[in-house]
Amino acid sequence: MRRSPTNNARIALTVNGETKELLFAPNKTLLEVLREDLGLTGTKHGCELGECGACAVLLNGRPVLSCLVLALECDGRQVETIEGLADDARLHPLQEAFADCGAAQCGYCTPGFLVTAKALLDERPNATRGEITEALSGNLCRCTGYIQIFEAVEEAAAKMGAKESK
Repeated sequence: MRRSPTNNARIALTVNGETKELLFAPNKTLLEVLREDLGLTGTKHGCELGECGACAVLLNGRPVLSCLVLALECDGRQVETIEGLADDARLHPLQEAFADCGAAQCGYCTPGFLVTAKALLDERPNATRGEITEALSGNLCRCTGYIQIFEAVEEAAAKMGAKESK
């Protein structure tokens, strides 16, 4: 991190595979920088207390609550948001499964669930229902009742496993 003459912070990080150099107020959270400075509004602004999971993103492949991470801490790191999940025009298998299983109702919590589930399946492709439940326990949903979300993650894991075995 470098300071600019205006007391703004300057960092370089990789967001969804693209290197970005940013200049911003040093007290901004990663969530604020993603939404306000980069226009990546898929990451949702929820509770600002780290309790709802709506702002979850992947930081060096690990899920973090972007409302609790100062953007300054991300210098030289990799961030993946919901916008980076799809591959070109193809949805990620998790996104497809969420749609197929009715796991997205109002959709506000969905980006946080998706990136958190992606981190889980990247680490444990054959995650059990218990592991899925535990991994997603920091994400709150007021609409679905969670069963469809768990089923969607299981369906995506099965599809991803079938693709890898071909």
